[in-house]
Amino acid sequence: MKKKALSLLLSTAMVASLAACGNETTPATTDTQTADNTTATEAPATEAPATTDAETPAAAEDFTLETLNIVVDGTLTATVENGQDAFKEQWEAAVSEKLGHQITLNINQLDHSDYSGTVSRLLTTGQPGDPDYPDALIMSATMLRQYQTTGLLWDMADAYANAEFQSRVTLPSVNENMKDNQGHLYGFAPTYGNGCVTYVKKSWLDAAGMSIDDIKTFDDYYAMLKAFHEKESGTYGVIAAGYGKLDEAPYINYMPEFWQGAYPSFYQKDGVWVDGFQEQATIDALARLAQGYADGVIDPDTEEAGTKQAREKFFSNDQSTSEGVFTYWAGTWLRTLTTNMEKQEVDNDLGDDRLVQLAPIQEIKDTWGGYINREAPVWVITDDQDGSNAREQAIFDALLETMLDGDKVQTLWTYGAEDVHWSTKAESFTTNADDPEKKKDYEYADGEFHLKQAPNDPNSVWKKNHLDPVLVIAPLTNGFVDNDELVQVGNKFFTENCVDAPAAASCDTLTENEATLVELKTTLMNQAVTGEITPEEAIAQYQAEVGDLAQQIVDELNAQ
Repeated sequence: MKKKALSLLLSTAMVASLAACGNETTPATTDTQTADNTTATEAPATEAPATTDAETPAAAEDFTLETLNIVVDGTLTATVENGQDAFKEQWEAAVSEKLGHQITLNINQLDHSDYSGTVSRLLTTGQPGDPDYPDALIMSATMLRQYQTTGLLWDMADAYANAEFQSRVTLPSVNENMKDNQGHLYGFAPTYGNGCVTYVKKSWLDAAGMSIDDIKTFDDYYAMLKAFHEKESGTYGVIAAGYGKLDEAPYINYMPEFWQGAYPSFYQKDGVWVDGFQEQATIDALARLAQGYADGVIDPDTEEAGTKQAREKFFSNDQSTSEGVFTYWAGTWLRTLTTNMEKQEVDNDLGDDRLVQLAPIQEIKDTWGGYINREAPVWVITDDQDGSNAREQAIFDALLETMLDGDKVQTLWTYGAEDVHWSTKAESFTTNADDPEKKKDYEYADGEFHLKQAPNDPNSVWKKNHLDPVLVIAPLTNGFVDNDELVQVGNKFFTENCVDAPAAASCDTLTENEATLVELKTTLMNQAVTGEITPEEAIAQYQAEVGDLAQQIVDELNAQ
């Protein structure tokens, strides 16, 4: 049964990957984030094996974990090219000391662009104990919903409840809300999800005689986009990685002003599951997008752009074919986008004031209430289904328990390797030493925590590794804090202007057909936006082709 389920996961992941061709996974927490970070997959539901009252789960002490195989995406930024060996070496030393025996960490870092498809292939072609089979891996919230009924993932509810880090958890709802209706917990989120905010180029606002404080409604926003498009031939108001990212919850976060209260997926409305793609709000959103496309305020590259292409066009040194607005991840990315503009010599006279953040427009406040904070990416542990929890508990203790130890290991996951990515030793260095306009000196006293030059780019300062220290559910206790004021400004702005995303829908019929639905919805959305069909025709065609299937999914969700 497990192999059959995985075969379906693999086949539909490949379909979804083709449907999403050209789109890159979102950086999660982030670089992602990154990053989200997945295409839709599907599998028939099979009940995960439960521990009966007669069984006595073996303790982790009964299993010696000598090798830990993890599969990660680009949200682990300490890659092979920029210091992963040092991270791995220091992790092994610290965790071996905690466990009282030697442990080896094997990191399989997959390509972001087909992460879910490759995960499906790994799980299809192997089993626990094989050299390449993951003991633990990163999944998006959507992937978690799709895999948690297959029997492949270990229920870590008891391990989580009894973890040492529980005494320091400041955001318990992040993981409590991921439990199913029977109390099972198949994934662990060390951070909350983060979300996107709308960034606007200050120089473009100034040139248009506008202030960010004057942009309060969609009409104001649209007038700003039109002013930017008319700035000069070839410029556009806004670019995004797709008109809507229908294979990645929360679907609307890259163009929130156009989508407003629409949600083109299955979600709970007043306690009842509905198909948001069929709602009038989606028709209205598609009409707004179509008008923006027709008026030239939306960069037409949006249709095929991945996140990398979209952001690189936004901060390109050729601003004559660029855009004034870009909605992207909050916090760290305010610094990253600003730094990339600096590298491209865009608006250098404005320094760290190159970008301003747009508060949610009134139409967003009146519907969702703010920018959407997505469900967090998670770590999952594979279940060998041998009737014992010993192996799985040992993996939890080695990986997740130590990940939030508040000190040495958590610092590794947060900032990377000591004296490679960060240090507390006296140090001075200079970035862009050969460019008088960009040159910047850094000097730190002995004992002062600081980030170092990036190993693969001496003209950049390292940012973080996997955990965002601002988003983590159990903060560091050693006082190590990156004091980048711009990152702090970005995180504060988002947390003051966000609301939690709707919970991802999960039922057997949805899981089995999600790739097909995503492909059809994406095609119809693109056709409606570019004027091939009207928004009303798009929804009518959807209803004609899959209306009965959508109703079956809604009925199944409401019956749970």
